Amino acid sequence: MPAAEPSALAGLRVIDFSRFLPTAYAGWVAAEMGAEVIRVEHPRELAKAEAMFGRDADPQAAARRRARPTYHRGKRSLRINPGSAAGREVLHRLIASADVVIEDYRPGVMAAMGYGHEAMAALNPRLITLSVSFAGQTGPLADRAGHDPLALALAGALARLNGLPEPSLPGLQVADTLTGMSATIALLLALQARERRGTGEQVDVAMSDAALQLLLVSLGRHDDLDELPRPGTWHPKGGVWRCADGLYLCTTDMEPAYWARFCAAIDRPDLAARQHEAAAHPAMEQEIAAIMATRTRDEWSARLAAAGTQAMPVYSPAEAVAHPHHLARGMVREVQMPGPGVGPEQASVRQLSLPFVFGTTRAVAPSPAGAPGADNAAILDALGFDPADLAARGAFSTEREA
Repeated sequence: MPAAEPSALAGLRVIDFSRFLPTAYAGWVAAEMGAEVIRVEHPRELAKAEAMFGRDADPQAAARRRARPTYHRGKRSLRINPGSAAGREVLHRLIASADVVIEDYRPGVMAAMGYGHEAMAALNPRLITLSVSFAGQTGPLADRAGHDPLALALAGALARLNGLPEPSLPGLQVADTLTGMSATIALLLALQARERRGTGEQVDVAMSDAALQLLLVSLGRHDDLDELPRPGTWHPKGGVWRCADGLYLCTTDMEPAYWARFCAAIDRPDLAARQHEAAAHPAMEQEIAAIMATRTRDEWSARLAAAGTQAMPVYSPAEAVAHPHHLARGMVREVQMPGPGVGPEQASVRQLSLPFVFGTTRAVAPSPAGAPGADNAAILDALGFDPADLAARGAFSTEREA
């Protein structure tokens, strides 16, 4: 039997300082594709996370909380204080042997802790530093902090995200995921550029920049974005319809042929020719809404699918992750929990797969995140450090300096 080919990023070492999804995403993709990803976990950041999200007293519940996030899968954990003198000794040695550093601190914080790109590039000229922040390393707002909705607000996307006259907080992490994907693309491009040039670089990825990509279509259709249709304005290119059972169906019959099929399927073929009569749109929307309220979601889904239209039930998250299509493509998977002592009913966690399917390239076997510092002994031993000596010198403390 031939030996398995190495994964796409096998042989790369990534030092991952990420604390939140946008940055952690890039580290996850790297780990899934075979890179050695070492997640640096600051004791103070761990305490902050407990303050924000709570703490599980039960060990099994705590283990599941750690293992559940897909984007921490496949990473080794080094629990250490990067701001301590002893911690810097360890991390400088580790970074000197690395290919990539991933971080999501505000601009200047990494340099203040002793890990600025220029200083680390002096130790390791091939190093790529992937810096992910709210508004980037430069610009008038570079020193600002913020999470997903603020990035959408700055990008002009929050005003239109729900399609309604009044903006609202999104129920999912839109800018976070966009930024994670952008950071991953940037990292892979930087690795390719390093192959040509021989030296690394700092890559600046901003959440606000990634969110701005949501305006691509609007900019492609309008010179003046103030001319965009008012949020809440309906156009016969689709809609979200409440059905007889209180559930919802989404349609996207934008092209004329699909719109004609939709009109015929709801027994209103007369509406097909009126797709672009803007003055008639409000009345048309009300008429269609009344028709859609006469059948259940699944009845309409079956009827419109048979008619060849573009329609899909508005699934809940629980329905979506159990959908046969996602399962058939391997997009949702059960991943075994690490370590002993886990009951059979909690032996696995449900996670997502990478959002692409290769013909030949394979990901590594999935491994959920273990406890903070689970890999300390092995990592420190490989680097030639004595954990007891480091502890005595404050490498694992919560203080800024030991």
